[in-house]
Amino acid sequence: MTSGISNFALYAFVALGGACGASLRFYISQIMLNWLGKGFPFATLAVNISGSLIMGFLYGLIEQGILEVSIYRTLIGIGFLGAFTTFSTFSLDSLLLIQQGEMLKAMINILLNVGLCIFAAAIGMFIVTSFPK
Repeated sequence: MTSGISNFALYAFVALGGACGASLRFYISQIMLNWLGKGFPFATLAVNISGSLIMGFLYGLIEQGILEVSIYRTLIGIGFLGAFTTFSTFSLDSLLLIQQGEMLKAMINILLNVGLCIFAAAIGMFIVTSFPK
């Protein structure tokens, strides 16, 4: 048990967060596909950037002592973001672009996902450290 929360409750938080994260990922994927088509994996990029922003923000809130680590890390960090972000999809998208001979698109995809996601995580942490104490 962590902070008086039962193991069952922690698993329930992971499940609840995972269901919400997977559902939102699917919703965003459909929107991006309808808006921008299949020519580039924009949906994967969008969820990776937004997931990184949320993770940085969450980490900042926990580090600042604004949120309790066990509940929110479990619900949002492990459950929601674990199902929402798509590193495995990003990897497959990049590999498929390479196999299709789309080296430029593959390199752009890799650079955008890695660079923008690290930047988004930093922004999330910066936002929290900007809160008045």
